[in-house]
Amino acid sequence: MGKFVVIIGTQWGDEGKGKVVDLLTERAAAVARFQGGHNAGHTLVIGGRKTVLSLIPSGILRDHVRCFIGNGVVLSLQALMTESDMLMQQGVPVFERLRISPLCPLILPSHVALDQARERARGPNAIGTTGRGIGPAYEDKVARRAVRVADLFQRDRFAAKLGEVLDFHNFVLQHYYRQPPLDFQKTLDEQLAMSARIAPLLTDVTRELHELRGSDANVLFEGAQGAMLDVDLGTYPYVTSSNTTAGFAATGTGIGPRAFDGVLGIVKAYTTRVGAGPFPTELFDGYGEHLSRVGHEFGSVTGRRRRCGWFDSVALRRSIVHSSVSGLCITKLDVLDGLDTIRVCVGYRMHGTVNPEPPLNVEGYDGIDPVYEELPGWSESTVGVTHYEALPGNARRYLERLQALVNAPIDLISTGPDREQTIVLRHPFGSAD
Repeated sequence: MGKFVVIIGTQWGDEGKGKVVDLLTERAAAVARFQGGHNAGHTLVIGGRKTVLSLIPSGILRDHVRCFIGNGVVLSLQALMTESDMLMQQGVPVFERLRISPLCPLILPSHVALDQARERARGPNAIGTTGRGIGPAYEDKVARRAVRVADLFQRDRFAAKLGEVLDFHNFVLQHYYRQPPLDFQKTLDEQLAMSARIAPLLTDVTRELHELRGSDANVLFEGAQGAMLDVDLGTYPYVTSSNTTAGFAATGTGIGPRAFDGVLGIVKAYTTRVGAGPFPTELFDGYGEHLSRVGHEFGSVTGRRRRCGWFDSVALRRSIVHSSVSGLCITKLDVLDGLDTIRVCVGYRMHGTVNPEPPLNVEGYDGIDPVYEELPGWSESTVGVTHYEALPGNARRYLERLQALVNAPIDLISTGPDREQTIVLRHPFGSAD
């Protein structure tokens, strides 16, 4: 019997979801993106060749997999064209495999201008967005003034809606941020020109997914960013603009919550974060430098250096609760190779008291001291190991301690960037027999 499985990052993003989705699509009929925009960064390494995707689902490299962009995604036509052309130059028939919901809100050039102007105006208090217009596009969605993909195909309606939203954007740009306005006709012509290319890709994503459910197919639902960046449940306001927890897989594709069979949470063997915001286990010493250098911790979308720290079991426990995580995939275990000692955060000390739960408000992180448990490291290499028993003894003990601390089973372990460098303890789709 087929399964619908949600895959999310359970930290602050950049956990390695793309590789895991690509690996699991070997047994999937489809992959659906359900939130975010082209601020995501999914890096795939296949046979040593690296491909970075930010919008198109990670299953696009598999010839038998259908890829869907659901209604919960905010869509930049320019980003879609750029990424599609890059893949097609590699011989990937994107337009044969990809389908898009007409209900996706569009990211317009004015959204990008607003995003960047706002970050500049905030100065040292900037959130650390990617500057790609994601937040302003979601703001227009909830303000009920969004221009959606479906609008592109009725020129008069599109022009009217675009004119209305662009008037508002330009007013804010000019009179609040003192930035130049965007030209209506230029924006109209550019968007309509790109719409002709995507017309064959439009489909009722909900209906197609519902039919796949009825045919007992395996389907992956791919989240972007990480659960601790959820606009409701993350470290607000240092969050993304969408719901990154597993529950939004239903809303972002139109499939009801009872359709899902499991949630796989992707988590690094340590912790990273891009941009501003609380990070209790952040390191500024030689260990932090090791994690950054060996882990190549730079954002795949922005190129920004990631902040690095020890594994935070306190934050992960809450993340697991928010998304009903049924199994974990530990990534980048090999980055810890060669460390003599490894630390794990097991609690937060606040005002002299150790708390096993994270603060509910961002202000509660002021003055927090992480409480650590030390474990012995290992000198042997774990790179490319594909059997659990072949891991160094201390590496196994480390993983088993993490599993006990967060009370969730480890199903997969990634030991390198290539899809084959993985230990599979329990497959999310069950036995292949």
